[in-house]
Amino acid sequence: MLSAEDSRSETVELRGLFSGRREMLLGLGAATLSGTMLFLACPKFDLWLLAWIAVVPLLFVMVHASTMRRAIFFAWWTAVIGNAGGFYWLIATIERFGSLPFIVAFLLFLVFCAYQALRFLLFGWAVRSIRQRTNLPLSLLAPVVMASCELLVPFIFPYYLALTQSWHPVVIQLAEFTGPLGITALLFMANGAVADLIIEGRRRRFSAIASAVILVFVVGYGYVRTNRIANARASAPKLRVGIVQPNVANDQAEERSYLKAPRTLTEIQQRSAELEQAGAELIIWPETGYATPLSRRVGEDLPPYHPQRIRTGFTTPLILGVVTYDESFTEESRQYNTALLLDREGKFTGRYDKNSLLAFGEYVPGTETFPSIKQLSPVASRFTPGADVAVFSFQATDGREWRIGPLICLEDIIPSLGRKLAARHPHLLVNVTDDSWFGDTSEPWQHLALSVFRTVELRTEMVRAVNPGVSAYIDATGRVYAKTYALDPTTDHRGADKLLAEVALIEGGHTVYSAVGDVFGYACVASTLFLWLILPRLGERMRRRRASA
Repeated sequence: MLSAEDSRSETVELRGLFSGRREMLLGLGAATLSGTMLFLACPKFDLWLLAWIAVVPLLFVMVHASTMRRAIFFAWWTAVIGNAGGFYWLIATIERFGSLPFIVAFLLFLVFCAYQALRFLLFGWAVRSIRQRTNLPLSLLAPVVMASCELLVPFIFPYYLALTQSWHPVVIQLAEFTGPLGITALLFMANGAVADLIIEGRRRRFSAIASAVILVFVVGYGYVRTNRIANARASAPKLRVGIVQPNVANDQAEERSYLKAPRTLTEIQQRSAELEQAGAELIIWPETGYATPLSRRVGEDLPPYHPQRIRTGFTTPLILGVVTYDESFTEESRQYNTALLLDREGKFTGRYDKNSLLAFGEYVPGTETFPSIKQLSPVASRFTPGADVAVFSFQATDGREWRIGPLICLEDIIPSLGRKLAARHPHLLVNVTDDSWFGDTSEPWQHLALSVFRTVELRTEMVRAVNPGVSAYIDATGRVYAKTYALDPTTDHRGADKLLAEVALIEGGHTVYSAVGDVFGYACVASTLFLWLILPRLGERMRRRRASA
């Protein structure tokens, strides 16, 4: 087995080969390669196999960097490149909806990438610090540290590198125990094992073999588990759920304007009537699918003669996204991003207000103290967050009652919110989203990829109604079994579309993750602290005892 002294001497040799300017160029090249492979592994590039080796170049230069500063810079630069390639769509979003010049939008985007890269900066510092004081394999260090970083570093747009594996259910079944952090750890274990073999060769063969055994076990478990869930799904009660995808732009000067809202409403009502004729028992409209704000005092649909009546031409129960308000619809009134359940009799029998609001999109932080901050995002809404999660009690045509857990917009990518719903044991998750901010980019596919983990964590199915796509049906293994497409409604004017599929009603919230949450992540944090603070001291004591013996 390689000793700590041997490891350090070998590292010194390699640092001699890659010193000064040559080291910097090699490090930047390796970090850029790692960052590029990371974003190419994500949707919608979907070169998912790259995720299993993407971090190897970074780990190599991190270990052999001549200084700590360079090691963490290489790690940070990897994430800057990865975020730039993964979140490229933010530039156009900031420019258009922030009403900002391109150069300002681009500079804000660079700030965003630099901040999001802090996760890897912390990763680089922790791995390098521990490696300097111990001789632990990267196949152990990399997964433990990265899972800790994903748990601890907050993001504006939450994401996990586990999303690279979202389309492969056999890989992600571990999430019912660990959430997405376990999948990220699995990826970094594989990367660490490859890096160990490259850096130290046969001396790390045992840790590499152990990593391979763990990987085979996880995939084998995933194969068995997906088959069992598929069998349970086959015998579960079914519900035919229809989705209407309006395909309209999130632009007050265009389709969202009240002048064009009646035409859009008529179109989605027609698609809903077609779904009803095809056998839909429940219909879903997306977030802001209904353009007219509603008073929270209203308990039923508008009268039949009203031009903004929600349901015309069909009677099927409907879940829709809408803006609601307390008193009058003014800038000063409390407004909510709401999902409503409209029953067959035209009564609102369920209401959920979005809990987790998006900064600078649905509210501007600090405006109560500094009102001028509002100018940073003039088109941002002023929503009030909801108090808690909710479930809708839905009565099917056969009279049976089912619990439906609503999630609005990015809430379906937040594990902690999914856990709150898990305590209510929903039989189905419904996500209503407006992704028209982003057009036909990678974002709608990344959003879908991140949402699949909620179905594995809770072991229940999800229906996503998204304007202007990607709408989808996801089963309890995370398999996307029906979906639409994503488009840019400012350039593609194909009109409202629909999708109908059968969902299995499986009571969720009975998994380990539902019960204990991110215990795996916190265990990784504790392990990282142990490896950094305590293990080196224990090793030093043992060496002193041997020397004095």
